[in-house]
Amino acid sequence: MDLGRHLLMDFYGCDRCRLDDSVYIEEHLRNAAKAAGAHVLSATVHRFSPQGVTGVLSLRESHLAIHTWPERRFAAADLFSCGSIDPWPAYVALEKALGATRTTAREETRGSDFRPAQ
Repeated sequence: MDLGRHLLMDFYGCDRCRLDDSVYIEEHLRNAAKAAGAHVLSATVHRFSPQGVTGVLSLRESHLAIHTWPERRFAAADLFSCGSIDPWPAYVALEKALGATRTTAREETRGSDFRPAQ
């Protein structure tokens, strides 16, 4: 019995200004969630000083999070879903929104060794 899908995404060569703009990051996290068919319950986005943004969307299906390093032109994101959504369209949406020149992503199955309590 699988309990969820977890997509881990790395984005390289991203636009520095986009990575440091908390309003832009929230907008495009929401767009990515929508692309995956997820339903946003709440959002928390924080811009750090002197740079960088962390954003987390609580989803009906679980969560979508991102952490940015503008000085390295890098962002790391993950989408965990315990529902039936497809996380891969979120990956495509974020890749485009961040202006990434190179990306890596891998999907993990979570809870595959889950055994109900006796």
